[in-house]
Amino acid sequence: MTAHFLSELLSFLDGLPEPRIVMNADYRIVAANAAYIREFGGGKPIVGRTCYEVSHHFDVPCDQAGESCPLKQSLEAGTPQHVLHLHHTPRGEEHVAVETTPIRDDRGQIAYFVETMRVVRQASSRAAAQGLVGRSPAFIGMLEKVLRVANSNAAVVLLGETGTGKELVAHAIHEASAREEGPFVAVDCAGMTETLFESELFGYEKGAFTGATHRKQGLVEAAAGGTLFLDEIGELPLSLQVKLLRLLETGTYRRVGGLDWLPADFRLITATHRDLRAMVQAETFRRDLYFRINTFPIHTPALHERAEDIPLLAASLLERVDRKPGRKFSPAALAWLSGRRFSGNIRELRNLIERASLLADGDTLELPHLTEMAEDLPAILPNGSGAFQLAEVLDLESVEQRYLAWAVDRLGGDLPTLAGQLGISQRTLYRKLQAVRQGASKQGGSA
Repeated sequence: MTAHFLSELLSFLDGLPEPRIVMNADYRIVAANAAYIREFGGGKPIVGRTCYEVSHHFDVPCDQAGESCPLKQSLEAGTPQHVLHLHHTPRGEEHVAVETTPIRDDRGQIAYFVETMRVVRQASSRAAAQGLVGRSPAFIGMLEKVLRVANSNAAVVLLGETGTGKELVAHAIHEASAREEGPFVAVDCAGMTETLFESELFGYEKGAFTGATHRKQGLVEAAAGGTLFLDEIGELPLSLQVKLLRLLETGTYRRVGGLDWLPADFRLITATHRDLRAMVQAETFRRDLYFRINTFPIHTPALHERAEDIPLLAASLLERVDRKPGRKFSPAALAWLSGRRFSGNIRELRNLIERASLLADGDTLELPHLTEMAEDLPAILPNGSGAFQLAEVLDLESVEQRYLAWAVDRLGGDLPTLAGQLGISQRTLYRKLQAVRQGASKQGGSA
């Protein structure tokens, strides 16, 4: 391939807004467009250096340093490849979406690779006052899926334990989509009655019922051109699941008391901490609705799955909740936080940090500020083994309920596997777990 062709290619790339570089098969950068030099150059020479040294400060290619290498993948497949990497930039390390495209000569052989880079604005690999924060493999795996699905209109369901930041993930999907200029409307499905669901979601006409003194816009209408986020979809009663399915299938709705069918225009994201598959088996969640909302499932990792992110999250949360800016954790405090198992995930971590920030008077949050009021957290078993234990004699029903609660936590909420290990059907297991939740609810109500 001639130098003239390379010159023409760079001239073409210079007119594009995204940062791009041209590399050969030996990972050497042979050209960089103006956008790349402006955003990633940092005033240093680029041409002649290897891509892995510039982007990662590695001495070897990415795949030899434990990272996926889009150039190698593109060379082997002969097609464009996409990855999400942590890149060194003049602003520090950032999440960068990378697309590597092979460029062929007149004989059809791959001669160069064009790499396009886009900084991910929806997440930070450093402490940040808002948005998603993380750099662990589990977090990056989730973020990759977010970026894959964002620009489509596919329905997304966010699955994971409570307190893992599912609404923040839903916001990130919205902000990375073509609908980012539209509204983001969140609806909590927990405790929804039929009347409330219809009037909130679909709105109502004046005079539709007693007290309806004016027409009210529903949340479906408010989400037009944007994203509708249905949180805790697993709590929606069967009678309301039918109405939601009709909305999704027909793309139309009618205000309460209205006669006209109105078009709906929103991108659907749902979230739940429930095991929807087990609920379908137990016939407490409609199978047709499950397949309608489950086009693209994304697992939001629990804190124990991304424990290496705890110091970063702690610094970010302190910045968000502290009344005195600029304070830090002591090394002992950070080590204590990193070693804990948070059953309430990020929500529990945030509460603990906010509590400690109120107890601390100086510029540093010390270990006693965290432990002083931490007695309400779940106790760690003395032997540290995580074995099921009882400190008193109980009736058999209570023993079963406590054992089931322990077993669910032990398997990370994987109900199909648990049912198999217990030798019962998923439907039977789900009904038993409902009894566990009802028992816990009664205890909480009487406290």
